[in-house]
Amino acid sequence: MSLVKQEEFAILEKVINIRNRLTALKQKVDFIKTQDVMNIYHAMVKQGRRIPTTQPRPSSCNLADFALSRVLLAAMLLYHPQPVSLLIEVRDEENFSQPSNRLDKTMSDVFSLLSLFFLRIGKTRECPATYCQIASIRQLLDHMNESSSFTDADLKPFRARLNELRHIVVSDKESGKHPEAMTMLLERKLNACDVVLTQLHESLSVLSVELVPIHQKLVALRRHLVALAAKQKPSKADLKPLQEELRKLDSKRVNDRFLGPDGTPVPSSQALVVGILEECFEIAHEIEAREKDVSFTLKAIYDRLMEIRGQLESLVMTHRWTLRETDLWNYENALRDIDKMRVDGKFVDSEGNKPQGQYVLLYLLRRCYGLIYRLLSSSEPVSEELMPIANKLSTVKKCLNEVLKYGGPFTARDLYPIDQTRKDGKFISSEDGSVPEGQGILMAHLNECHELLEMLKESMSDEEDDDNENDE
Repeated sequence: MSLVKQEEFAILEKVINIRNRLTALKQKVDFIKTQDVMNIYHAMVKQGRRIPTTQPRPSSCNLADFALSRVLLAAMLLYHPQPVSLLIEVRDEENFSQPSNRLDKTMSDVFSLLSLFFLRIGKTRECPATYCQIASIRQLLDHMNESSSFTDADLKPFRARLNELRHIVVSDKESGKHPEAMTMLLERKLNACDVVLTQLHESLSVLSVELVPIHQKLVALRRHLVALAAKQKPSKADLKPLQEELRKLDSKRVNDRFLGPDGTPVPSSQALVVGILEECFEIAHEIEAREKDVSFTLKAIYDRLMEIRGQLESLVMTHRWTLRETDLWNYENALRDIDKMRVDGKFVDSEGNKPQGQYVLLYLLRRCYGLIYRLLSSSEPVSEELMPIANKLSTVKKCLNEVLKYGGPFTARDLYPIDQTRKDGKFISSEDGSVPEGQGILMAHLNECHELLEMLKESMSDEEDDDNENDE
């Protein structure tokens, strides 16, 4: 990591201060106020006058005048905080896409936290909320590129999601809802993801038509193998059919080359397919030879990744009731620290050796990244404060559908407690009287519940009429 440049020190100081404010806000037990988040956000991206980052010394002034001008510049920076605008001025696009020094790392931390806060307060359709999702996609794409084990079907969802996120950014840019500095930053991040995604597509374009089915089978087998390897006690019975499938594919080679329908060797992409095949055999051999979970020297990393995976999988099941998006920050940091332990893509021990269990750890690491991305993508545009009401309405709606289907007692009085939380037709914050995000979704749920109740009343009325006719 390179050193921070002299002209960037003032920006770094501001960004560190903002990160401290966000970290303190994250620790808050009560619901987060939207205004608290927006105040910090505007401090980060506020755009006042364009202030030069360097000031040449005029030939006509003495040292005292020049020193005074530098003090004035520092004061301007202090009272007109605009770190993103300033950083864009002192960086070109090539040096902006990836973190290269402490300032980049700190700014990345701040925007990741801000993005999680935007998700937490329900502003999921605004461009700041896309930052952490773009970063998560980039992590997954980089790991896919490293493993060389993916298909076109794996890439399509990422392309679709990036297009959705770009639409949000472009829409905010055109409407002027967010500062140009913010949208410019996100566009550069999106462009960097597009570059990696294009490279991945191009790496698959060399595949011969004859080898595409074999390649897809090998990618699927590799995933089954690493998932099996990640189990605490892999079953040899589960391994055997996978090995047999590998041997069948391997038997199609003649002189180490796959043949086409006419019996001649396929001219291109042999190396890509054979590489995955050999890697599959290597993983299978590691499972067979392994007596313990992983090497003793890697056990601590394995245990930590298993713990994180378990917690994230629990959140996937219960995120509607228990997830605070800002909690994902701790998991992201832990995974990032583990990822940094690798040397040339491998985990090493204190002596620099690469013990057995590499595939297991990489599988768990990528699995955790995937779970975080899934949680980020599933975040709903409802503020944290209104989420309990949204969950109640969702439950009531399911109950009404069941009552409508099978019969049972339910009246409009059951919705009264939820209706009472509204004021002038809106769900109001109990803390400061503000109107949290998610009004449209809650009102849609509530209206649907009332419609279902009317349908129930009509069906009950029809039943009573039928009973009266039978009595007569």
